[in-house]
Amino acid sequence: MPTPNEPPTEPPTRAGIVTVVGRPNAGKSTLLNRVVGEKLAITSPKPQSTRDRVVGIRTENGVQMVFFDTPGLLEPRYALHAAMRATAHEALRDADVIVYLADAQDGPPPPLAEAAGLPAAPSAPTLTVLNKFDAIDDARRASLTASVPGALFVSALAGDGVDALVQRIGGMLPRSPLLYPEDDISTQSVRFFTAELVRETALEQLGDEVPYSLACEIDEFRESASPVYIRAVLYVERESQKGIVIGAKGARLRDIGRAARAKVEQLVGAAVYLDLWVKVLPNWRRDERALRRFGYSTTARRP
Repeated sequence: MPTPNEPPTEPPTRAGIVTVVGRPNAGKSTLLNRVVGEKLAITSPKPQSTRDRVVGIRTENGVQMVFFDTPGLLEPRYALHAAMRATAHEALRDADVIVYLADAQDGPPPPLAEAAGLPAAPSAPTLTVLNKFDAIDDARRASLTASVPGALFVSALAGDGVDALVQRIGGMLPRSPLLYPEDDISTQSVRFFTAELVRETALEQLGDEVPYSLACEIDEFRESASPVYIRAVLYVERESQKGIVIGAKGARLRDIGRAARAKVEQLVGAAVYLDLWVKVLPNWRRDERALRRFGYSTTARRP
């Protein structure tokens, strides 16, 4: 034990929460997957693909970063949007370090408080990171460097600049014991990621036909079965959308199920029987009771 005149010894490790925020399609999910080294967050060219907080953990060299991938910052138009913004606000409040990610192709980003709809900037230290810098020329990069001093440039897709970003974040985290076992890569369940993979596959297969009206819920997950039995339900808002998802004689739903099953098998490391259904839940995006059923909350404490 230290004597009364000796300061307590700081932990030899660093750990903390790194909240990644930004507008839709800034590349937040791609960055999370790159940093963690596993596909955790679904990625899609369609905005608003990430609806909930996705947690990824990276631990190396005595530094543990608990990354929160958040829904894109947007002005709410209905209850689901409000729930997505509430999730982002909650993650900002919890952060030890904030990564404010913006698309370099869009020019200088607005201040974080403005983008997040906050009366003042969050209290946690913030790194402004400009993604997709490989898609702009040297002149635009020089202009951004001048207009956004201190910004870091990365390509989350290619990996350029990501190691430097990770090193910078690690030095900003507080001295702390590790928050989770070193081998953990997420705090969320296999059921959560299974639902996300099924929804991602549906987004890929359906194009622009019903992307924002889709939700996925896992009704049953029997890991003891061989193959693993998973009953998943895709929810839409209208009967006409149900027909689109099912397709002629069920062809489209079979295609979604086949592609989703391959992803889920990689996730669980075993053969899977995916029993996929489609149901109508009218206007669920605007119904707070339905949102609560899917695990969303429209209220959260602001940072």
